Amino acid sequence: MTVLRGVSVVLRPTVQEDVPALAAIRATPEVRARWRGGDDLHADIAADLADADTRSLTVEHHRRIIGMIQWHAEEEPDYRHAGIDLFLDPAVHGRGLGTDAVRTLARHLIDVHGHHRLTIDPAADNTAAIRCYTKVGFRPVGIMRQYERGPDGTWHDGLLMDLLADEVVR
Repeated sequence: MTVLRGVSVVLRPTVQEDVPALAAIRATPEVRARWRGGDDLHADIAADLADADTRSLTVEHHRRIIGMIQWHAEEEPDYRHAGIDLFLDPAVHGRGLGTDAVRTLARHLIDVHGHHRLTIDPAADNTAAIRCYTKVGFRPVGIMRQYERGPDGTWHDGLLMDLLADEVVR
């Protein structure tokens, strides 16, 4: 995968050397509360890198690692689409960097990989993420009840959002 350049962010393939910085970001209380994973964050990220079905890209801003964005594809021709997931360092929240990262990857998935539809599934109560994805053009599809287990062991709703190729905000 090539390096992708947004307005303010750079998305590059994640490498093993990125794991400590990414694990530190995932360990922040804000990200930890929203991102799935176990107690060994280094191992979780290393497992993501080893997963042939998931492409992981490190998000950089001013040459500093600020997060990771991932994508996966459903290649069955009758259901073909790609899904995106993202986490960013809380220190950079609210600056439009998440929107830039999602928009940059969305354009790549549509323009280069030929996907006509993208999905993303934030927690239903994650208003900041939903606002970010809406700025790119994602629209709510519906609530997925008791979609994921939170760190507290209880089930939480998710919001399924999708974006069609002609809806991406360029």
